[in-house]
Amino acid sequence: MNIASVRRPIVPPTPPRAPDDMSFLGRLAVIRQNMIATWGQRAYEEEIIQGRLFLHKSFILNRPDAIRHVLLSNYENYSRTPAGIRMLRPVLGEGLLIAEGHDWTFQRRTLAPAFTPRATANLVPHMTAVLDETIAKLDAQTGEAVDLREVMQRMTLEIAGRTMFSFGMDRHGPTLRNFVVEYGERLGRAYLLDMVLPVSWPTPMDRARARFRKRWTAFVATLIAERRAAGKKDGAPPRDLFDLMDEARDPETGKGFSDAQLVDEVATMILAGHETTATALFWALYLLALDPDTQEEVASETRGEHLDAIADIDRQKFTRAVIDETMRLYPPAFLIARAARDRDNVAGVAVSRGDVIMIAPWLLHRHEKLWDQPNAFIPKRFMSTEAPDRFAYLPFGAGPRVCIGAPFAQAESVLALARLIGALRVELVDTTPVIPYGVVTTQPDHSPMFRITRR
Repeated sequence: MNIASVRRPIVPPTPPRAPDDMSFLGRLAVIRQNMIATWGQRAYEEEIIQGRLFLHKSFILNRPDAIRHVLLSNYENYSRTPAGIRMLRPVLGEGLLIAEGHDWTFQRRTLAPAFTPRATANLVPHMTAVLDETIAKLDAQTGEAVDLREVMQRMTLEIAGRTMFSFGMDRHGPTLRNFVVEYGERLGRAYLLDMVLPVSWPTPMDRARARFRKRWTAFVATLIAERRAAGKKDGAPPRDLFDLMDEARDPETGKGFSDAQLVDEVATMILAGHETTATALFWALYLLALDPDTQEEVASETRGEHLDAIADIDRQKFTRAVIDETMRLYPPAFLIARAARDRDNVAGVAVSRGDVIMIAPWLLHRHEKLWDQPNAFIPKRFMSTEAPDRFAYLPFGAGPRVCIGAPFAQAESVLALARLIGALRVELVDTTPVIPYGVVTTQPDHSPMFRITRR
């Protein structure tokens, strides 16, 4: 894509690129700290890079047609890797993000009605109420140094709680955040045995993850019990995601979710819903603080808008472009890894059973053959008539397993950014470069402080 820009765009900081000749052991040592830092210049220039991962070949795909084949045309031939299952199953169980085959088909069909645009529109009032409260609290901190990453985490967690259960997260929020931090700092990182052993062979970390899962599922079950105790009037329309999920039935079989399945689905939606959106909003605010002119464009677009309905959100074209560009530079899921179930041919390359296919949105979104000025922050590239290839831009994945909550997340992100920047001006107090690192999601290496002023 060729982008014409009047002023020079900002180029936010990134980790140093690894030497292309880095040894396997060297890369292995870096993986647990920052997967993003294991890729060298070749990965940003070449279409397919072949390597080895223990006993099997590995392939990094940067060709949209090859990615389309793996994620869409022949997606049933590719499953999650053992390491990926180990990282996700303790917190998501057998929920939609993990399930395979018939289990996945049942879950997807059953959940789909809860995530239609109409269902999302009914949840916007929950979002706006939390945003009003957040802006009021930030307004009271005018002129002070504020940790906006923490604010975004608390805000999106509150939105997740209210849209899921119709109650606030004042009591439960700190516990949930502690679970997230505990898992991310230690249990959510890949260790050597996690990558080498089959899933059926438990590693020492798997035992620790199993203990974590027992505590975590008990906590989620407590939230569900509290919501059920609040009840629902007979014949009343669904008021939140829990109502929609609890009443959901597979349109083909009429079957709903068991209590255990509901725990996993709720856990998936809360975690995927609040953590990735909080991170995306943090990066958007960071970029806008680095680029005051673009920040003013967002504020100008929101001026005079009510921003309390889906139709209002849809009118925020530039703000949506800022979110799209933020997720290009900082994709929530920086890596999609799949293992081949059987032999295949991908863009002329022979793939054997057990080979690992890596599709890295971090690389794909910054690939020098696919994007003009790939490392620069240029939101207007997403307002161009020359749209990026569908399989060159994967903030929510692609194919049948594309994120079911994408419309919800996009609406929440655009609404939140528009309202926040429409009301407040953000500036960086801390000038230390914020370096992204990849562990589960694309996180900042530290939380910089911002100064807030009222517009």
